[in-house]
Amino acid sequence: MPVYRAPLKEYRFIIEEFLRLERFAEVPGYADAAGETLAVFLDSAARICEGVAQPLNQPGDLEGCRWEAGEVRTPKGFREAYRRFADDGWIGLALDTVYGGKGLPGVLAESFAEMLAAANLAFSGYIELSEAVFSALHAHGSEAQKRLYLPKLASGEWTGAMHLTEAHAGSDLRLIRTRAVPQADGSYRIHGTKSFITNAEHDLAANIVNVVIARIPGSPEGSGGVSLFVVPKFLPQADGGLGPRNALECASIEHKMGLRAAPTGVIHYHGAHGWLVGEVNHGLRAMFTMVNDARLGVALQGLSQAEVACQNAIHYARERRQGRALAPAADLPDPVPIIEHPDVRRMLMTMRAFTEAARGLGLWVALQIDLAKRHPDAAERARADRLAALMTPVIKAHFTDWGSEAANLALQCFGGYGFIEDTGVEQFVRDVRITQIYEGTNGIQSLDLVRRKLSLGAGAGVREFFALLGQSIAAAEGDAALADIAQALRTALSSLGQATAWMQQRAGGDVTAAAGGATDYLRLFGLVSLGWVWLEYARIGAAAVSQGRGDLAFHRHKLALGRFYARRILPEASMLLARATLGAADLIELAGEDL
Repeated sequence: MPVYRAPLKEYRFIIEEFLRLERFAEVPGYADAAGETLAVFLDSAARICEGVAQPLNQPGDLEGCRWEAGEVRTPKGFREAYRRFADDGWIGLALDTVYGGKGLPGVLAESFAEMLAAANLAFSGYIELSEAVFSALHAHGSEAQKRLYLPKLASGEWTGAMHLTEAHAGSDLRLIRTRAVPQADGSYRIHGTKSFITNAEHDLAANIVNVVIARIPGSPEGSGGVSLFVVPKFLPQADGGLGPRNALECASIEHKMGLRAAPTGVIHYHGAHGWLVGEVNHGLRAMFTMVNDARLGVALQGLSQAEVACQNAIHYARERRQGRALAPAADLPDPVPIIEHPDVRRMLMTMRAFTEAARGLGLWVALQIDLAKRHPDAAERARADRLAALMTPVIKAHFTDWGSEAANLALQCFGGYGFIEDTGVEQFVRDVRITQIYEGTNGIQSLDLVRRKLSLGAGAGVREFFALLGQSIAAAEGDAALADIAQALRTALSSLGQATAWMQQRAGGDVTAAAGGATDYLRLFGLVSLGWVWLEYARIGAAAVSQGRGDLAFHRHKLALGRFYARRILPEASMLLARATLGAADLIELAGEDL
């Protein structure tokens, strides 16, 4: 069975030395997010994720969910585990305290989210989706809706689900046909069918708060005619109790490649009672509140599967003995552990170079999201909001692409044993694959980046981010221990700058050319962003080593991996620049029927 150990030393290093959360003591919720409080939080999170969620991961995948006459049964142990997480207060960590949330910094909540996803990705979704629904209702719901639903979601007594996709309308929500018919009492009756809906029917909680995208008859065609509705599984009563079941049903669940312990269903609405959330025909705005929150979560899901896959690959590579050392040494046995072979080292170090830097970048983005909501200074809120908006599509796509690559590298380290179920590594490959698809495919993330996010604030967000990287490079170039990493990052940043200028020139006009290079551009952006994190890690490590303080082996590890990233991964920037700026002429040269 696979193993997972939360990388607690990594979290503390990132939170205390890279992010330095003590700088934000004036931000609500941050005053006590350090020292012993942080250590207790991380230790407790690790214990419940490792001890309760992780042992259910492989058995849950093998058993899967069962559909029985419109109801879904989750795998053995899931109900008890969910109740344990709810009772112990692990739901709603960063949510508004007014409505029952814990109000913790988003950095801590997302650290926990990564741990839980690494321990059991399917199980983590039941909690993560509920928090996304909370965010949408918190931002756009009426006060009555907030009082009715939010405390139940924050406590875990009820869960949430997003109903967006229809069989003919996947990424293009302009095409949805689900109808919301107004009633005399101000409510609506929902008619239609949704597909690929995650966690809309299960047995973990007493009620499910569904938020549904639908059209009101007479609304404009296209995205401007879409509204959002709250459609509970059971109709709540005035006293908070549950009334009759609403007129929606789960017609079936899908038989999936991965995430088999999380149901994905077809939902029919037979005149179900629903209530408008926000304004008529402004449903996509409300929807994107959920989706943007979910995209950070999905990015961390990609990271989580890379982390757990890497841990298991390293463990296996230390134990598995095959072949002789290429450079015989007296202290190495014959056969040697495969971790001594250079190509195995390459795979393991590639995984490590991604996971360690991605964790820092992901938590940095979580910090920006928090500062955009909580910082007392309006200018700081605006700056953080620009940076968070810019980086959200980058990390969603880059982390999940890398997560899939890392899971495959881990399987490769296992060789033939990785291809069988017993080792469990093939589950990581299957489970992580969906993260490149849901909450907006990675191709859509790249279009969002080049067509929308680069122009936010007249380009202020990207200029601010590039300035941040430039400051780090300038500060490091005079240090001999950092000069090679700094120079590699400067070269890669130059490539990103050239590609950005090319995209900005075309995004408002020749959108086909921009779209042709968007995926390579996003990968270049992610590559350079992780390079910045490695430079910062190396700067911290070099200072610690020169001063002889802290865990010197830990800091030397950071310096070595930073050099590896600079030498072996950052050089891809020049290739990505060339591809990102090719345009689309070669992509459309052949007619569709000629492919």
